[in-house]
Amino acid sequence: MPRAMILSGAGRYADPWHPFPATSERLAELVREAGYDVEVREDIDAALAALGDDVDLLVVNAGNPDGPVDDGEVAEYADAIDGDGPPVIDSAPLQAAIDRGIGILALHAAASSLPDYPAYHHAIGGRWVPGESWHPEFGEAHVHLVGDHPVRAGLLDFDVQDERYTALRLHDVIEPIAEHLEDGIRHPLIWGREFGPSRLVYDGLGHDTRSYDSTTHRELITQAIGWLDRRPERRLGRGAGAAGPEAAGPGAARREAAGPDAS
Repeated sequence: MPRAMILSGAGRYADPWHPFPATSERLAELVREAGYDVEVREDIDAALAALGDDVDLLVVNAGNPDGPVDDGEVAEYADAIDGDGPPVIDSAPLQAAIDRGIGILALHAAASSLPDYPAYHHAIGGRWVPGESWHPEFGEAHVHLVGDHPVRAGLLDFDVQDERYTALRLHDVIEPIAEHLEDGIRHPLIWGREFGPSRLVYDGLGHDTRSYDSTTHRELITQAIGWLDRRPERRLGRGAGAAGPEAAGPGAARREAAGPDAS
């Protein structure tokens, strides 16, 4: 049975806004239904330092350890991180996993997470940038599916109760899977990437468990898990290749997030 590890926001990767334990539980259900043996880890830096070659799928459902916290929201968050001491960072195992071939599913706040891991920064292809990225108020979000990526095959546009991350800064090639419209501009919300033998799907949805109440969103995540399966006999669509306009597939495009400093 293939093995999946879910990195769930806790300690320095927790924040006051995202109920990571609850959303990680919903993700674990979907990953198990896809046929994986699932381990949920809250000791994220230790989990990455010990990342072995038996992990086929890495799910990142965690926040930004350096993110700002408002005074009125700080007490519970501070209790969660006090006493942890300085983290021990070893990025080599994640780089080794990417070099050999691994699937990475990154959700919502993962756009700002793992800033100490260069391999993850390269893999995700786009980031939440403080002072530039933002989101409208939580509420009904219309998700517009685009392109012909296998992750969206057979699915139609859908509505979901969620946040819509806006003006994420893209730093590498992505293949858009879904977008949302804000102020007349379409912003990438879900995308796929291929780099060497590895694949990544970033899903900007998933603020809380209401996002996973959407049938279509769950189906999309299930199809993303299938596309991320690194085993050759299970791979869905697209040939693996280095990230780049000439290697990322016929529907690939370099999409620039809105914002005066996007690059």
